[in-house]
Amino acid sequence: MERRWKVLVVTSAVVFMALLDVTIVNIAFTDLGRSFPHDSLADLSWVLNGYSVVFAAALVPAGRLADRYGRRRLFLGGLLLFLAASVASGLAASVPVLVAARVVQALGAATVLPTSLSLTLPEFPPERRGTAIALSTAAGAVAAGVGPSLGGLLVDWQGWRAVFFVNLVIGLPALVAAARLLRESHEERTKGVPDALGALLLVGAVGGLALGIVKGADWGWSSGGVLAAFGTAAVLLPLFVLRSLAHTTPVADLDLFRLRSFTVATIGTFVFGAGFFASLLCNVLFLTTVWHWPVLRAGAAVTPGPVMAALMAPLAGRLTDRYGPRVAAVPGTLLFGTGPLLLALTATAEPHYWTVLFPAATITGVGVGLSLPALGGAAVLELPPPSLATGIGMTSALRQLGAVVGVAALVALLGTPGPQALGGFRHAWLMITGAGWLAAVVSLALGRVRAPRPEPETPARERTAPLNEAP
Repeated sequence: MERRWKVLVVTSAVVFMALLDVTIVNIAFTDLGRSFPHDSLADLSWVLNGYSVVFAAALVPAGRLADRYGRRRLFLGGLLLFLAASVASGLAASVPVLVAARVVQALGAATVLPTSLSLTLPEFPPERRGTAIALSTAAGAVAAGVGPSLGGLLVDWQGWRAVFFVNLVIGLPALVAAARLLRESHEERTKGVPDALGALLLVGAVGGLALGIVKGADWGWSSGGVLAAFGTAAVLLPLFVLRSLAHTTPVADLDLFRLRSFTVATIGTFVFGAGFFASLLCNVLFLTTVWHWPVLRAGAAVTPGPVMAALMAPLAGRLTDRYGPRVAAVPGTLLFGTGPLLLALTATAEPHYWTVLFPAATITGVGVGLSLPALGGAAVLELPPPSLATGIGMTSALRQLGAVVGVAALVALLGTPGPQALGGFRHAWLMITGAGWLAAVVSLALGRVRAPRPEPETPARERTAPLNEAP
């Protein structure tokens, strides 16, 4: 196997592991409650919410630090941190310890996600980078999709602690291979330390926004805590923008939004992420509450979606390389929205898997396999090499915020799902359809995006051209 493909396999495996943790722990929540019966559901919810909030908030600063101080260094450090926190989570004897370990785990995941692709892309020639992005993105999509079924198997086998220890099975071999394979790269022309105050403002703004969305249904949208979280975001975000415009080394390069491809794809990723992550949770809840299927059977039932996403990703990459991402993104997002629409029109309280859920899940999976890699490629392909990890972190943060928004909207529509909640699920599926088709409208604005070719005398991984030299 060529070296570049080995690098792609290693970094994709780490992406798979990091994004698997976003969904796999959800299935362990009930078993967690049995292990800690004296802790309230509100306290236990921070095992999930703490990870989501910190993960979203830390992505951009992590990408900026990687561009400045070394992507390989940050990747390996983030992976070590993630694995150590996974062990601490699996051994936790109390809820506060588990929540703290999950926060550290989120910091590790936020570090490896933007650095993984920024280390992989320079290994590929420009005309093959769409394929590389597609395969890496497919790993994340499959991880999110198989999380419920894999989590159910692990919890049924060994309890909730197994969902954390399984990370060692993936992460330790990847760590050894990454240390041997990956080449260091960083931005050499920029002097000075990235803006620490700007990083704190951004973390506070994104964290406040994510916290308000995540806890809105639990605390009440007009509660003091939610209003304080949104108010914090409303104050800190403009301060962050002003600080970034004035600082010589801002934590987020706002000039990247001058790139049409980056801006359009990032907006599309946010919208699509809301529908995608809502869909993952919605279908499992429908199967377990309306059709009364056990978790293991429900997880297996939704597996065709991730399988189709993985199968379609290489096609999305080839289309992106040859014709540009719009050719795959527009039909992909339309197909993604069609699957939930079929469920809204045909699903009943009586189980009809092969005629109702299976075709809808298959169509949705095809849409995911086409659209996620295409949007990811559009966001990344024209980024200037010095800001590669920063840009990936910014796009990833918006996708994670989209996930938080989508799941919050789903919870608001469903309330407490039960056997008589079919009407609520229909509304949720229509919301997911709307998100997919809105992403299709956004994708129409994508142009013929192409990766910039490196200067002949300078290897791609070392090129540090300023933004205004990007094509």
